[in-house]
Amino acid sequence: MAEGRSAGTTQQTTQQTTQQTTGQKYIYDWNLVGEGEINAPRVVELDDETLRDGLQCPSVRQPSLNEKIEILHRMAALKIHSADLGYAGASPSVVDHVVALAEEIEREHLGISPNCAGRTHESDILPISEAQQRSGVAIEAALFLGSSPIRQFVEGWDVDFLIRTTDESVRLARRQGLEVMFVTEDTTRAPADVLRKVYTAAIEAGARRICVCDTVGHATPWGVRALVAFVRQVVSDSGEDVKIDWHGHRDRNLSVINSLAALSAGATRIHACALGIGERVGNTPMDALLLNLMLLGWLDVDLRELPAYCAAVSKATDTPVAKNTPGVGQDAFQTGTGVHAAAVLKAIRTGDTWLANRIYSGVPADELGREQEIMVGPMSGKANALAWLSKRGYPCDDETIEKVMATAKTSDHILCEDEILGLLGSEYIL
Repeated sequence: MAEGRSAGTTQQTTQQTTQQTTGQKYIYDWNLVGEGEINAPRVVELDDETLRDGLQCPSVRQPSLNEKIEILHRMAALKIHSADLGYAGASPSVVDHVVALAEEIEREHLGISPNCAGRTHESDILPISEAQQRSGVAIEAALFLGSSPIRQFVEGWDVDFLIRTTDESVRLARRQGLEVMFVTEDTTRAPADVLRKVYTAAIEAGARRICVCDTVGHATPWGVRALVAFVRQVVSDSGEDVKIDWHGHRDRNLSVINSLAALSAGATRIHACALGIGERVGNTPMDALLLNLMLLGWLDVDLRELPAYCAAVSKATDTPVAKNTPGVGQDAFQTGTGVHAAAVLKAIRTGDTWLANRIYSGVPADELGREQEIMVGPMSGKANALAWLSKRGYPCDDETIEKVMATAKTSDHILCEDEILGLLGSEYIL
């Protein structure tokens, strides 16, 4: 058995070396030129918020328990490190779901560390404790409290209230035997002196994770780097071993790059949701985040499980996967443009899969268990028709290609399979 593993490892290493050499030969990568200015993270962990923050999306359907269990298994297949199992303080039925999901993790050895979000209220903390006691599985309490001046003004809070509430809630959770991640809501719009006082109070009360939160999607990458660097100093000054999380929303569509900036600045765990679902326009999309972490070499993950993960969440929440979703959307690896198709077809004919998957794509289709697809439409050339027909074993003579192209050029869309087969004759439709 040991020899088999060694041989497999050697073969994989040889393949990777060959691919690197091929890449250096055919692709000039400006990303590598600027990469030296970015600190690659030493630790990258992912916290999946799909079953809590994701379900706060105004347009989703609330999944059944069985659907949640299916999603949980899909997370495990992607080696996602931890997951928020729900907002236990919402209702007894949510507590029941949290218990069942925690038991599933334990029974099936899924390797996911569970947590639950809650306000800094006893009415939210005690249900998390109940779920931990009933399941017999350790559940981290993610306790959140608004920290920005605008939130303080609306709520009528002052800094003394924030510090007192932080201290009391964390100590209550710790007395209940809960590990605590303390989350400052709207961190990206809160002043440094307030954040220092609140985080220090949380750490002194026993929190061993603190979460920097871009609640309204306000942050820019340079703002994220400055903020996380500041929070690292607060942690260092505390003298405690405390980890830093980043939780971002995508109101400005900067959530993925902000997450990467947070990791580079010293955060060790990033929160995200499948398909980017969540409140308003959503959270950091886990699918796009995983894709970028893999391509950067910051996380070793098998993305062939990613389409199934997204499909499970899509079905369970009635959230369509947008056709242009990177990596998992219908259009992600399709081309109907003549010039593009001709280049892809030439690359395919070399027999080099590496080349075919990169000639007109920054994301290699085979890494996600997919392949390049050449379609036929109004922007297509003969190469499109030839590729489409030959792949399916249909006639590729000039007359057939001309017939397909004549229809495609007068169409206002990519031709579907039935439309093309209809041009070939009834025997092909059958």
